[in-house]
Amino acid sequence: MVTRVSAATVRPVVSAIPVSPRGVWLTRRAAAGALAAFSPALPGTRIEPCSAPLAGGTRLRGEWVRAPGVDSGDSVLLYVHGSGYAICSARTHRGITSRLSAGTGATVFACDYRLAPRHRFPAAAQDVRAAYDWLLAKGYPPERIVLAGDSAGGHLSVILVAELLRAGLTPPAGMLLLSPLADPTLGLARERERTRRDPLVSAARAAKLLELYTHGADPADPRLAVSIPRDRDWPRTLIQAGGAEMLAADAEWLTRRLRQAGADCELTIWDEQMHVFQAFATVNPAARRALAEGSAFLHTALRPGDRTVPA
Repeated sequence: MVTRVSAATVRPVVSAIPVSPRGVWLTRRAAAGALAAFSPALPGTRIEPCSAPLAGGTRLRGEWVRAPGVDSGDSVLLYVHGSGYAICSARTHRGITSRLSAGTGATVFACDYRLAPRHRFPAAAQDVRAAYDWLLAKGYPPERIVLAGDSAGGHLSVILVAELLRAGLTPPAGMLLLSPLADPTLGLARERERTRRDPLVSAARAAKLLELYTHGADPADPRLAVSIPRDRDWPRTLIQAGGAEMLAADAEWLTRRLRQAGADCELTIWDEQMHVFQAFATVNPAARRALAEGSAFLHTALRPGDRTVPA
C-alpha cells in the first residue's frame, strides 16, 4: 500500500520540482517534513549534535544517537545517509538510526557530510573517511565499529571500505547497506526501468540529481566507480533492497561483485517494497522486520559469540 500511494503521490510531486539550487531547497524541505512525520526517532532517544575541527580548516559534523537504554559503550555504528548526495541529513534519518541503535545496543554516529550542489565530488567521500578516522582516534578499534548506509550513503560506505583495504588498513567489522547505489551513472537502474517503473523517481531524474555532485569528476575515479579489491578481508555485508525499486539492480550487481571477490555477502530483496522502505517503520511492518534483520546482523558482527540480540 505504501508503495502504491508513493507512486500515485510522491513521484508526480518529485517530477514537478526542477533539479536546480531552488529545486534542491524545495526537495530538502519536503523530505524533511515527510520524514519528520512518518519516520520520527524512537521516543526517548537521546540526540547529541557533534561538530569537530579537522585538518585543512573543515569540520566533521554529525550527531550521536542513543536509543533508550543504550549507553556510550565500547561499540559504535557509523551511519551514512543517502538521497543523492544533496537532499537529506543525519536529522532526517533518525527513524532509521534510532531503531538501529535500539536493535544493536550500540551508539550510532550519523555523519552529516557536505551536500551538493554547494559541495561537489569528492567532498562527501572525504567527510565519510574523516568520520571513520575520527572514530578510530576517539578510541574505537575497527572490530568495534560497524558501518551502515542507504542509497548514496550505501555507495559512500562501499567506497570507504574499498579505500581502506587498498591502503592496507582494517575496515569495520560489518556493513549493512539499504538500497545502495552502486552505479552513479545509473546505467543499471535504466536497464531495470525498462521492465519495471520505480514508484518514486525515474532514472533520468535521479541522474540529474547525482550530477549536482559528480559534475566534472572522472567517472573512473575509485571514489565514484565501485571496484572491489580481491583477496582482502572485506567485512561481512548484508544488502537489502525493495523489489519495486530500480536500485534493486544495483543491489544485485554489488552482491555478485562482492561474492566474486570472496566476500561474505548476503542479499535480501523485499517484495513490492520501494527505495529505502526501512525509513517508514512507523507505518510499514516490512520496514520493521528489515531493520530487525539488519540490527541482528550488525549485532553479530560486533559480538560474534553473543547470540542475545537486544529487544
